[in-house]
Amino acid sequence: MTASFLVIVQIVLVIILVIAVLLQKSSSIGLGAYSGSNESVFGAKGPSGFLAKATFAIGFFFVVNTITLGYMYSTANQASVVDELVETTNIVAPSASVETVPAVETVPTVETIPAAETTPAPSEDTTK
Repeated sequence: MTASFLVIVQIVLVIILVIAVLLQKSSSIGLGAYSGSNESVFGAKGPSGFLAKATFAIGFFFVVNTITLGYMYSTANQASVVDELVETTNIVAPSASVETVPAVETVPTVETIPAAETTPAPSEDTTK
């Protein structure tokens, strides 16, 4: 059984369980008022005995399915992400069979252009 199948079964069980609970007769009757015409199919006491047994059975299957899903997910998630990491740094000692990489030549730097000499700003004539 796969987990996706059990999740679908869980959703179906929830829907059936909710409908079974809502169909039961309570002090305020609920949705059980709509099943009054077919009471003879379930026996002399009406659908209350049948619905109670069906609700118990559906609830039992719901609990068993929930425990199964929890067990499956917990066993699948026991492995840690850290366990799957691979060390990426491989330090290899230089040996006779390993060729050494030649050193990279240094690139000549661009000489800095000397800053332009600042010329004094023309003085304003105060005489007109």
